[in-house]
Amino acid sequence: MTAPVPGTFCLVLHSHLPWLPGHGVWPVGEEWLFQAWVESYLPLVAELDSLAAEGHRDVLTLGVTPVLAAQLDHPRMRRDVTTWAGLWEQRARELGFDPDPDRRDAAGREYAAAVRAQTLLADRWAAGGSPVFRSLRDAGVVELLGGPAAHPLLPLLRPELVRAALACGLTDSSWRLGARPSGIWSPECGWAPGLATAFEKAGVGHFVVDEQTVRDAGGHPHGAWRVAGTSVVAVPRDLEVTNLIWSSRTGYPAAGAYRDFHAREEQTGIRLWAVTEADVDVTRKQPYHPAAASVQVRRDAHHFVEAVTARLRGAYDRTGAPALVVAAYDTELFGHWWHEGPEFLGHAVRALREAGVTVTTVQKALEAGHVAGELDLGPGSWGAGKDFSVWDGPRVRQIAYENDWMQRRWVDLMTREGAAGRLGARRPDLDQLLTSLFHALSSDWAFLVTRGQSVDYAERRAVLHRKEFHVLAQLIEDGRRDDAAAESARLAARDGAFASLDARLSSGS
Repeated sequence: MTAPVPGTFCLVLHSHLPWLPGHGVWPVGEEWLFQAWVESYLPLVAELDSLAAEGHRDVLTLGVTPVLAAQLDHPRMRRDVTTWAGLWEQRARELGFDPDPDRRDAAGREYAAAVRAQTLLADRWAAGGSPVFRSLRDAGVVELLGGPAAHPLLPLLRPELVRAALACGLTDSSWRLGARPSGIWSPECGWAPGLATAFEKAGVGHFVVDEQTVRDAGGHPHGAWRVAGTSVVAVPRDLEVTNLIWSSRTGYPAAGAYRDFHAREEQTGIRLWAVTEADVDVTRKQPYHPAAASVQVRRDAHHFVEAVTARLRGAYDRTGAPALVVAAYDTELFGHWWHEGPEFLGHAVRALREAGVTVTTVQKALEAGHVAGELDLGPGSWGAGKDFSVWDGPRVRQIAYENDWMQRRWVDLMTREGAAGRLGARRPDLDQLLTSLFHALSSDWAFLVTRGQSVDYAERRAVLHRKEFHVLAQLIEDGRRDDAAAESARLAARDGAFASLDARLSSGS
């Protein structure tokens, strides 16, 4: 029998996309959702179901942002993702007539995958995402993390908006999942000392931060840390282990045998080639062979187990106490960006446990005592520079300025409405005004602009939600109640993500 390795390993996955229904289809827009749903969420859940059938419990900690959960439950998105999978099947049929045998093999694989996706959507996912995630949680397979409503960078919000975003997000998770999450993924691993009180009041017990945030405060990544003077616990991701997968240059997904994400067949969009080598033209890439990729998966899973084991033993040798190692990633890396990612996760979890490593959820790790002490935690994020410059730096200074102005207008408006006694009952116009504000404050827009990805789309989305917020706010401030009701109904038909949102919560009412 394998001797147990001292310490604990936790895998944390963060699932998020900004609100996409009604905001374009291709190449950006709803297509993002359908790709992530079919290529990441479906195979990941299928792998978790397989692990559960084998008796595995407490496999990983899964964050699903409220704005993503709303899209996975959205009636039209549930219908249209099935159509998208059906079109995928048709593209595979078309490729099946190609005279090249490698292309015909790829067509057969893609056809089978598309059919399987449609079967899963019609069966496991028939009622949307929330029943799927809830079933995994209720079976003890995963811990579910919550979060603020629409993924704002919390350190850049006014206190009133922090409170509103947390209240909306956690209430929405309770409504969809039947229980209020005790832990959250703070968007972009964003943290600032002023958030501690809001977290505590919202009932947040633990949250994920970047390793550097903890190191800057004098801590280490081999345990969780209680934020000084509070009951809230910060859980750092271990960068040495995380980067075994996360690094774009040296991470496992860069191996030559894996399916290349970027190179696509011109007519059908199907990915035919293996990575082969870094930065080589498609004319020099080799055809993708699943058998070779599966061999690579097992090799990388073995290496991952060795690395986690060495990290745990090394930390134990240095401190004399069992360590905690947390590897944290965007869920969409597994399956969408890295085709073999879900298969790797299944192999890694099984192999870690066979090697004597305790694999569990963050909540269970904290209950087991993996809190190393107390830290006066300073500001930080997992963005470039480990600060907030991705979201308030030179390239996005205008977005940051406008976001702050919208927040101040919201607070002033709600103060006036409260003073006038107009907050006694729930107000659909205020609910939608806050929803539009949340969409405008999404960290995704500034992130995309700073990174130079889909810049036009990101800027259009930021401007659109900002304009709609100000138009509706002006109608409310002018007392044009009928016009405000009509405008809020129009916006809610497209962007009404949070059925449980009550704007009065942001005013303290």
